Amino acid sequence: MTLSPLRLRILHSNDIHSHFEQMPRMAAAFEELRSAMGDAPTLTVDIGDHLDRVSPLTEGSGGAANLDVLEATGYDAITIGNNEGLTFTPEALGRLYGPAHRFKVICGNLLESGTGTYPSWGGPYHIFDKGGIRVGLIGLTAYYPDFYRLLGWDILEPVAVAQELVWQLRPQVDLVVILSHLGLKQDERMASEIEGIDLILGGHTHHLLEQPLRIGQTMLCGAGKFGQYIGVVDVGLDPVTRKLTQLEGYVKELARAHTAEEQRSSHGAGSSDAKLMEQQLAARIEAHRLQAQQALSLEVAHLREPLAAEWYQEEPLGNLLAAALRKYTGADIGLVNAGQLLEGLDAGSVSAGRLLAICPSPINPSRMLLTGQQIVQALEESLLPEFTEKPIYGFGFRGKVLGMLQVDGLTIEYDPEGPAYRKIKQVRMGDGEGLDPEQEYRVGSIDMFTFGIGYMSLSQGKEVQYFLPEFIRDLLRYELNNPEAIAASKAYRWKRLPLKP
Repeated sequence: MTLSPLRLRILHSNDIHSHFEQMPRMAAAFEELRSAMGDAPTLTVDIGDHLDRVSPLTEGSGGAANLDVLEATGYDAITIGNNEGLTFTPEALGRLYGPAHRFKVICGNLLESGTGTYPSWGGPYHIFDKGGIRVGLIGLTAYYPDFYRLLGWDILEPVAVAQELVWQLRPQVDLVVILSHLGLKQDERMASEIEGIDLILGGHTHHLLEQPLRIGQTMLCGAGKFGQYIGVVDVGLDPVTRKLTQLEGYVKELARAHTAEEQRSSHGAGSSDAKLMEQQLAARIEAHRLQAQQALSLEVAHLREPLAAEWYQEEPLGNLLAAALRKYTGADIGLVNAGQLLEGLDAGSVSAGRLLAICPSPINPSRMLLTGQQIVQALEESLLPEFTEKPIYGFGFRGKVLGMLQVDGLTIEYDPEGPAYRKIKQVRMGDGEGLDPEQEYRVGSIDMFTFGIGYMSLSQGKEVQYFLPEFIRDLLRYELNNPEAIAASKAYRWKRLPLKP
């Protein structure tokens, strides 16, 4: 008698970035896809960057709201992305992932630097037995050694780790699956270089593969970003030969998130299990929202007068942030793009939530050596609309446009009517000597610039040093409680010619 193939459905998501408005719909879609399999098993996984501290729910709950959603949605396993690994301290990750959860946390290339071992809440791989199909899952996260080292982690080169773990797992399982928060190019590299991988479920670069890629014997999938799509992979296995008879994937586009009114009007007798799950998860998220709002309502500063911020001109709040970067990093000069600040601050109480709203980017301070010529190049570009109005997405930036440079430690005399790249007439250190084009200066700035984003000459610095775990909004909070720093922020560094007597 011929036995029917064993069946398994794998459901996957990636790069949700705390889009809570979409999570109930995702949970319902997962439930529908599970139900459609009848008695056949399913495996539900997330590929990282589920958390994003730009979200008040994530920030106000310390990530607990995300973990509750993962649990309630029915995930079996997750890996972590850079938004988990680099924006939360190891202690915070221990509080999030340490308690018992129904899902496994898998990350094969992240070790504690003190012990050289995996954290107690995670491991390099996990083997699931799903209806007689043995599935080996390997988790890998993006390789940022300079940043992870400062947080107390040793991060290993992921492709080498994948090679070793595939060798270990392949004899033990029917299906080798990599949960890869590495990006599409690295996924393609692993598929090309490593034998024995059946399936790579990808993330990090937000790639949407409506039809899977196939490289050799490996299938690559990716479900985009923000919960706009979820991924489905259907697996068949011959129970005798243990060979795959089916490996097919696709993505399912999800409808927009329901409004609260639509959710209320759709509730009633006869709702499907999926609809009920959607409504229950929406209610849980709303409960987290109220708790997060309370946590973020705490006062972090009190201002006697407002502090303005603009993207295309110098204003005190931008100067205050530039000065904070200079002070905190021990630099000669502070530089930051005005687009890091979405709005200014009114007089009176400043809450943690308001500070998050105006400075949402999980961006860290940095310090580097730049020549006077490199600094002036960036300052000249800062006067050109093609730079200041440039939209930016990613690399930690959660603003809208680049904006002009806000500075501290410099006095700049410029003619706005001058030709491009010849508008600046003089740059001085404070009110003293002129900036020497050949001399190197210590510049306190932001990590985004070192990645080649925004003002390109600022990515050419030497001896780059990053400062973690503080975000730039943490530095701003410190200085909002410093009356002398606030007073100094009102002195203009950009002096428009002709100078008024």
